[in-house]
Amino acid sequence: MKRSELAGPALAKPVLDRSALLDVQDISRLYGPGKGCESIDFRLHAGEVLGIVGESGSGKSTLLRVLAGLETPDAGRVIYHTNDGELDLYAISEARRRALLRLEWGLVHQNPRDGLRMGVSAGANVGERLMALGERHYGNLRAAGQDWMTQVELDAGRIDDAPLTFSGGMQQRLQIARTLVTRPRLVFMDEPTGGLDVSVQARLLDMIRTLVRQLGLSVVLVTHDLAVARLLSHRLLVMRRGQVVEAGLTDQILDDPQHAYTQLLVSSVLTP
Repeated sequence: MKRSELAGPALAKPVLDRSALLDVQDISRLYGPGKGCESIDFRLHAGEVLGIVGESGSGKSTLLRVLAGLETPDAGRVIYHTNDGELDLYAISEARRRALLRLEWGLVHQNPRDGLRMGVSAGANVGERLMALGERHYGNLRAAGQDWMTQVELDAGRIDDAPLTFSGGMQQRLQIARTLVTRPRLVFMDEPTGGLDVSVQARLLDMIRTLVRQLGLSVVLVTHDLAVARLLSHRLLVMRRGQVVEAGLTDQILDDPQHAYTQLLVSSVLTP
């Protein structure tokens, strides 16, 4: 791997590619009536951020886990369009799915401790993802760690510090650096600002939006926060009791919701 490939994201904004990256076909994963997700269909395009919103228990996190290859659906297909063809996510082996998540995809957990190795240094957390791609040169790995800590507004001088010594917001930034260092084609984000105070959320969201734009990432974002969805998402799926009740462009849905449940969600945010 060349040193230039390990550096932080380029500043040029990429051209948005509208080719399909992910096709979700009639996905269901149910644990009981109204628990889980049922009959979900959508297409994710390259360079697009798709927000999935709904109240707690609406099925959005279950859907995310199915899409990320972490939970087998009861029915339906998830088709990933690779550079070489198509992969049916649940027709390939579990080992191949894990390799996808490690090499071509990324997952940002709500709790950063679920996405970090707390017993190794910040730099090691970033470098491990690159080692999975075959990089073994210590100097390159360390330089990449420093580059990415800077990109996510962490002090690169703390590269040898353990994540346990970082605040929650700093741990989330480190998790994002660990996820993006391999330049994944597709990133799944599960409530990436959950549990953080408002000022930390604002800075983190601004950083995520900048990196998504600069890298041309495709993102599936789960959030209960409509302000987060508006800031980051191109399109929205609104879920209730395991089903999608409304889908469309983010601004259209939030400014002119058609479904009664979406109207209730939007009004509850706007009501003092």
